[in-house]
Amino acid sequence: MASIAIIVTGGIVRVTGSGLGCTDWPMCTGETLAPTAEMGVHGAIEFGNRLLTGALCAVVGWVVIAARLQEKPMPAVLRGGWAQFWIVVLNAVVGGVTVWMRLSPYIVAAHFLAATLLLTAAVYTWHAAYADADADGDADSGAGAGGAAGGGGGRPVAGIRSLSAALVAATALLVVVGTLATGSGPHAGDSSDVARMPFDWTAVTVVHGVLAAVVLALAVALLSVLPREGFGAARRKAAVFPAVLLGQGVVGLVQSLTALPSLVVMLHLLGSALVWTGVLQVHLTVKRAVSGPAGPPGGAPLPRARGAATHA
Repeated sequence: MASIAIIVTGGIVRVTGSGLGCTDWPMCTGETLAPTAEMGVHGAIEFGNRLLTGALCAVVGWVVIAARLQEKPMPAVLRGGWAQFWIVVLNAVVGGVTVWMRLSPYIVAAHFLAATLLLTAAVYTWHAAYADADADGDADSGAGAGGAAGGGGGRPVAGIRSLSAALVAATALLVVVGTLATGSGPHAGDSSDVARMPFDWTAVTVVHGVLAAVVLALAVALLSVLPREGFGAARRKAAVFPAVLLGQGVVGLVQSLTALPSLVVMLHLLGSALVWTGVLQVHLTVKRAVSGPAGPPGGAPLPRARGAATHA
Protein backbone atom coordinates (compact mmCIF):
# COMPACT_ATOMS: atom_id res chain seq x y z
CA MET A 1 0.00 0.00 0.00
CA ALA A 2 2.84 2.40 0.78
CA SER A 3 4.28 1.90 -2.72
CA ILE A 4 0.91 2.73 -4.26
CA ALA A 5 0.57 5.74 -1.95
CA ILE A 6 3.85 7.22 -3.18
CA ILE A 7 2.50 7.07 -6.75
CA VAL A 8 -0.81 8.66 -5.80
CA THR A 9 0.73 11.44 -3.71
CA GLY A 10 3.17 12.16 -6.51
CA GLY A 11 0.13 12.59 -8.74
CA ILE A 12 -1.39 15.00 -6.22
CA VAL A 13 1.79 17.07 -6.42
CA ARG A 14 1.46 17.16 -10.19
CA VAL A 15 -2.23 17.97 -10.62
CA THR A 16 -2.22 20.65 -7.90
CA GLY A 17 0.68 22.47 -9.53
CA SER A 18 2.94 21.85 -6.53
CA GLY A 19 5.91 20.37 -8.35
CA LEU A 20 8.12 23.29 -7.37
CA GLY A 21 6.42 23.91 -4.03
CA CYS A 22 9.87 23.26 -2.60
CA THR A 23 12.31 25.13 -4.79
CA ASP A 24 15.39 23.06 -3.92
CA TRP A 25 16.44 19.52 -2.91
CA PRO A 26 17.20 17.92 -0.48
CA MET A 27 16.39 21.14 1.41
CA CYS A 28 13.01 22.67 0.66
CA THR A 29 14.70 26.02 0.12
CA GLY A 30 18.32 27.08 0.11
CA GLU A 31 18.10 27.80 3.85
CA THR A 32 15.35 25.61 5.32
CA LEU A 33 14.57 21.89 5.35
CA ALA A 34 10.79 22.43 5.66
CA PRO A 35 8.64 24.87 3.69
CA THR A 36 8.02 28.34 5.05
CA ALA A 37 4.60 29.89 5.60
CA GLU A 38 5.13 32.13 2.57
CA MET A 39 5.34 29.03 0.32
CA GLY A 40 1.70 28.24 1.07
CA VAL A 41 -0.18 25.05 0.28
CA HIS A 42 2.06 24.09 -2.65
CA GLY A 43 5.10 23.91 -0.40
CA ALA A 44 3.16 21.82 2.13
CA ILE A 45 2.00 19.36 -0.55
CA GLU A 46 5.46 18.89 -2.03
CA PHE A 47 7.08 18.56 1.40
CA GLY A 48 4.41 16.06 2.45
CA ASN A 49 5.35 13.88 -0.50
CA ARG A 50 8.98 14.01 0.60
CA LEU A 51 8.01 13.01 4.14
CA LEU A 52 6.16 10.00 2.76
CA THR A 53 9.44 8.84 1.22
CA GLY A 54 10.94 8.84 4.70
CA ALA A 55 7.99 6.84 6.02
CA LEU A 56 8.44 4.40 3.16
CA CYS A 57 12.06 3.87 4.18
CA ALA A 58 10.85 2.90 7.65
CA VAL A 59 8.35 0.42 6.21
CA VAL A 60 10.99 -1.14 3.96
CA GLY A 61 13.37 -1.32 6.91
CA TRP A 62 10.73 -3.28 8.82
CA VAL A 63 10.40 -5.69 5.90
CA VAL A 64 14.15 -6.38 6.00
CA ILE A 65 14.20 -6.78 9.78
CA ALA A 66 11.13 -9.04 9.81
CA ALA A 67 12.63 -11.26 7.12
CA ARG A 68 15.83 -11.62 9.14
CA LEU A 69 13.92 -12.46 12.33
CA GLN A 70 11.97 -15.37 10.87
CA GLU A 71 12.73 -18.79 12.35
CA LYS A 72 13.36 -20.18 8.87
CA PRO A 73 15.41 -18.24 6.30
CA MET A 74 13.48 -16.12 3.80
CA PRO A 75 16.14 -15.13 1.25
CA ALA A 76 13.63 -14.07 -1.44
CA VAL A 77 11.83 -11.71 0.96
CA LEU A 78 15.16 -10.35 2.19
CA ARG A 79 16.30 -9.70 -1.39
CA GLY A 80 12.99 -7.99 -2.14
CA GLY A 81 13.27 -5.81 0.95
CA TRP A 82 16.79 -4.66 0.09
CA ALA A 83 15.73 -4.06 -3.52
CA GLN A 84 12.94 -1.82 -2.27
CA PHE A 85 15.36 0.11 -0.07
CA TRP A 86 17.72 0.93 -2.92
CA ILE A 87 14.85 1.78 -5.26
CA VAL A 88 13.49 4.20 -2.63
CA VAL A 89 16.93 5.85 -2.62
CA LEU A 90 16.89 5.95 -6.43
CA ASN A 91 13.41 7.45 -6.44
CA ALA A 92 14.45 10.15 -3.98
CA VAL A 93 17.45 11.08 -6.15
CA VAL A 94 15.31 11.21 -9.30
CA GLY A 95 12.85 13.39 -7.40
CA GLY A 96 15.69 15.75 -6.57
CA VAL A 97 16.81 15.85 -10.19
CA THR A 98 13.20 16.63 -11.14
CA VAL A 99 13.33 19.76 -8.99
CA TRP A 100 16.78 20.74 -10.23
CA MET A 101 15.65 20.33 -13.86
CA ARG A 102 12.61 22.50 -13.16
CA LEU A 103 10.12 19.70 -13.90
CA SER A 104 11.46 18.48 -17.21
CA PRO A 105 8.69 16.15 -18.46
CA TYR A 106 11.26 13.46 -19.24
CA ILE A 107 12.56 13.46 -15.66
CA VAL A 108 8.99 13.56 -14.34
CA ALA A 109 8.28 10.44 -16.42
CA ALA A 110 11.43 8.79 -15.05
CA HIS A 111 10.27 9.65 -11.52
CA PHE A 112 6.96 7.87 -12.13
CA LEU A 113 8.70 4.85 -13.65
CA ALA A 114 11.07 4.67 -10.65
CA ALA A 115 8.00 4.61 -8.38
CA THR A 116 6.55 1.83 -10.55
CA LEU A 117 9.83 -0.08 -10.20
CA LEU A 118 9.43 0.21 -6.43
CA LEU A 119 5.91 -1.19 -6.73
CA THR A 120 7.35 -4.09 -8.76
CA ALA A 121 9.79 -4.95 -5.97
CA ALA A 122 7.02 -4.67 -3.37
CA VAL A 123 4.76 -7.09 -5.27
CA TYR A 124 7.65 -9.53 -5.69
CA THR A 125 8.35 -9.36 -1.95
CA TRP A 126 4.70 -9.87 -1.05
CA HIS A 127 4.47 -12.82 -3.41
CA ALA A 128 7.61 -14.38 -1.98
CA ALA A 129 6.20 -14.09 1.53
CA TYR A 130 2.64 -15.27 0.94
CA ALA A 131 2.58 -17.37 -2.23
CA ASP A 132 2.51 -20.57 -0.18
CA ALA A 133 -1.13 -19.84 0.64
CA ASP A 134 -1.91 -19.84 -3.08
CA ALA A 135 -0.01 -23.09 -3.45
CA ASP A 136 -2.25 -24.66 -0.79
CA GLY A 137 -5.30 -23.56 -2.78
CA ASP A 138 -3.92 -25.07 -5.95
CA ALA A 139 -3.21 -28.35 -4.17
CA ASP A 140 -6.85 -28.53 -3.08
CA SER A 141 -8.02 -28.21 -6.69
CA GLY A 142 -6.62 -31.55 -7.78
CA ALA A 143 -3.53 -32.44 -9.77
CA GLY A 144 -0.12 -30.92 -9.39
CA ALA A 145 0.70 -27.87 -11.46
CA GLY A 146 3.27 -29.46 -13.71
CA GLY A 147 1.10 -32.43 -14.58
CA ALA A 148 -2.02 -30.39 -15.19
CA ALA A 149 -0.30 -27.97 -17.49
CA GLY A 150 1.82 -30.50 -19.25
CA GLY A 151 -0.93 -32.80 -20.42
CA GLY A 152 0.75 -34.51 -23.30
CA GLY A 153 4.12 -32.81 -23.00
CA GLY A 154 5.88 -29.55 -22.32
CA ARG A 155 4.36 -27.41 -25.12
CA PRO A 156 1.22 -26.28 -23.23
CA VAL A 157 3.37 -25.26 -20.26
CA ALA A 158 5.69 -23.27 -22.52
CA GLY A 159 2.71 -21.60 -24.16
CA ILE A 160 1.24 -20.53 -20.82
CA ARG A 161 4.58 -19.19 -19.65
CA SER A 162 5.13 -17.27 -22.89
CA LEU A 163 1.63 -15.80 -22.88
CA SER A 164 2.04 -14.66 -19.29
CA ALA A 165 5.38 -13.01 -20.10
CA ALA A 166 3.84 -11.31 -23.16
CA LEU A 167 1.06 -9.95 -20.95
CA VAL A 168 3.60 -8.37 -18.59
CA ALA A 169 5.62 -6.92 -21.49
CA ALA A 170 2.55 -5.41 -23.13
CA THR A 171 1.39 -3.92 -19.83
CA ALA A 172 4.85 -2.44 -19.23
CA LEU A 173 4.71 -0.82 -22.68
CA LEU A 174 1.22 0.47 -21.85
CA VAL A 175 2.58 2.15 -18.70
CA VAL A 176 5.53 3.71 -20.56
CA VAL A 177 3.28 5.10 -23.31
CA GLY A 178 1.03 6.44 -20.55
CA THR A 179 3.94 8.58 -19.33
CA LEU A 180 4.32 9.95 -22.87
CA ALA A 181 0.63 10.88 -22.91
CA THR A 182 1.07 12.64 -19.58
CA GLY A 183 4.24 14.39 -20.69
CA SER A 184 2.56 15.63 -23.86
CA GLY A 185 -0.58 16.91 -22.15
CA PRO A 186 -1.41 19.38 -19.36
CA HIS A 187 -0.84 18.99 -15.62
CA ALA A 188 2.89 19.62 -15.86
CA GLY A 189 3.41 19.65 -12.09
CA ASP A 190 3.76 23.38 -11.65
CA SER A 191 1.51 26.37 -12.04
CA SER A 192 4.03 28.06 -14.33
CA ASP A 193 4.52 27.30 -18.00
CA VAL A 194 6.53 24.07 -18.12
CA ALA A 195 7.75 22.69 -21.44
CA ARG A 196 5.96 19.54 -22.58
CA MET A 197 7.12 16.55 -24.65
CA PRO A 198 6.99 17.29 -28.40
CA PHE A 199 4.39 14.61 -29.22
CA ASP A 200 0.85 14.96 -30.48
CA TRP A 201 -1.24 14.30 -27.38
CA THR A 202 -4.19 12.89 -29.32
CA ALA A 203 -2.03 10.45 -31.29
CA VAL A 204 -0.21 9.23 -28.18
CA THR A 205 -3.54 8.80 -26.39
CA VAL A 206 -4.88 6.69 -29.25
CA VAL A 207 -1.77 4.48 -29.18
CA HIS A 208 -2.22 4.17 -25.41
CA GLY A 209 -5.81 3.01 -25.93
CA VAL A 210 -4.83 0.48 -28.60
CA LEU A 211 -2.18 -0.96 -26.29
CA ALA A 212 -4.79 -1.27 -23.55
CA ALA A 213 -6.95 -3.31 -25.94
CA VAL A 214 -3.96 -5.56 -26.72
CA VAL A 215 -3.35 -6.11 -23.01
CA LEU A 216 -7.01 -6.99 -22.51
CA ALA A 217 -6.90 -9.50 -25.37
CA LEU A 218 -3.77 -11.14 -23.95
CA ALA A 219 -5.35 -11.31 -20.49
CA VAL A 220 -8.48 -13.02 -21.82
CA ALA A 221 -6.36 -15.40 -23.90
CA LEU A 222 -4.27 -16.34 -20.87
CA LEU A 223 -7.36 -17.00 -18.77
CA SER A 224 -8.81 -19.20 -21.50
CA VAL A 225 -5.76 -21.49 -21.65
CA LEU A 226 -5.12 -21.85 -17.92
CA PRO A 227 -6.07 -25.37 -16.78
CA ARG A 228 -8.61 -25.66 -13.98
CA GLU A 229 -6.60 -28.25 -12.09
CA GLY A 230 -3.45 -27.05 -10.40
CA PHE A 231 -4.00 -23.41 -11.43
CA GLY A 232 -6.73 -22.33 -9.02
CA ALA A 233 -4.94 -19.24 -7.67
CA ALA A 234 -3.66 -18.27 -11.12
CA ARG A 235 -7.14 -18.48 -12.62
CA ARG A 236 -8.61 -16.35 -9.82
CA LYS A 237 -6.06 -13.60 -10.34
CA ALA A 238 -6.31 -13.85 -14.13
CA ALA A 239 -10.10 -13.48 -13.88
CA VAL A 240 -9.88 -10.33 -11.75
CA PHE A 241 -7.24 -8.61 -13.89
CA PRO A 242 -9.44 -7.90 -16.97
CA ALA A 243 -12.05 -6.29 -14.71
CA VAL A 244 -9.41 -4.00 -13.21
CA LEU A 245 -8.11 -3.16 -16.68
CA LEU A 246 -11.59 -2.38 -17.99
CA GLY A 247 -12.24 -0.11 -15.02
CA GLN A 248 -8.99 1.72 -15.71
CA GLY A 249 -9.98 2.03 -19.36
CA VAL A 250 -13.30 3.64 -18.45
CA VAL A 251 -11.53 6.16 -16.20
CA GLY A 252 -9.01 6.91 -18.95
CA LEU A 253 -11.78 7.47 -21.49
CA VAL A 254 -13.65 9.77 -19.13
CA GLN A 255 -10.57 11.89 -18.43
CA SER A 256 -9.81 12.21 -22.14
CA LEU A 257 -13.36 13.33 -22.96
CA THR A 258 -13.72 15.74 -20.04
CA ALA A 259 -10.57 17.86 -20.42
CA LEU A 260 -8.60 15.96 -17.79
CA PRO A 261 -10.22 16.98 -14.49
CA SER A 262 -7.78 16.60 -11.62
CA LEU A 263 -9.84 14.09 -9.63
CA VAL A 264 -10.22 11.76 -12.62
CA VAL A 265 -6.51 12.09 -13.40
CA MET A 266 -5.80 10.99 -9.83
CA LEU A 267 -8.13 8.00 -10.21
CA HIS A 268 -6.31 7.06 -13.42
CA LEU A 269 -2.97 7.18 -11.61
CA LEU A 270 -4.35 4.93 -8.89
CA GLY A 271 -5.70 2.63 -11.58
CA SER A 272 -2.31 2.41 -13.27
CA ALA A 273 -0.79 1.21 -9.98
CA LEU A 274 -3.56 -1.37 -9.54
CA VAL A 275 -3.20 -2.61 -13.13
CA TRP A 276 0.56 -3.04 -12.75
CA THR A 277 0.12 -4.78 -9.41
CA GLY A 278 -2.50 -7.04 -10.95
CA VAL A 279 -0.45 -8.12 -13.94
CA LEU A 280 2.54 -8.90 -11.73
CA GLN A 281 0.35 -10.96 -9.42
CA VAL A 282 -0.98 -12.89 -12.41
CA HIS A 283 2.48 -13.52 -13.83
CA LEU A 284 4.12 -14.56 -10.58
CA THR A 285 1.24 -16.86 -9.67
CA VAL A 286 1.20 -18.44 -13.13
CA LYS A 287 4.97 -18.87 -13.00
CA ARG A 288 4.72 -20.61 -9.66
CA ALA A 289 1.93 -22.89 -10.86
CA VAL A 290 3.82 -23.83 -14.03
CA SER A 291 6.98 -24.59 -12.07
CA GLY A 292 5.14 -26.50 -9.36
CA PRO A 293 5.15 -25.60 -5.69
CA ALA A 294 8.72 -25.16 -4.57
CA GLY A 295 9.65 -25.75 -0.98
CA PRO A 296 12.36 -26.97 1.34
CA PRO A 297 13.58 -30.56 1.08
CA GLY A 298 11.26 -33.12 2.61
CA GLY A 299 8.05 -31.29 1.69
CA ALA A 300 8.16 -28.90 4.66
CA PRO A 301 5.88 -25.88 4.24
CA LEU A 302 7.41 -22.64 3.10
CA PRO A 303 8.06 -20.16 5.91
CA ARG A 304 5.61 -17.28 6.05
CA ALA A 305 6.52 -13.78 7.16
CA ARG A 306 4.22 -12.26 9.74
CA GLY A 307 3.46 -8.77 8.50
CA ALA A 308 6.76 -8.52 6.73
CA ALA A 309 5.63 -7.34 3.31
CA THR A 310 1.97 -6.38 3.56
CA HIS A 311 2.63 -2.62 3.61
CA ALA A 312 5.52 -2.36 1.16
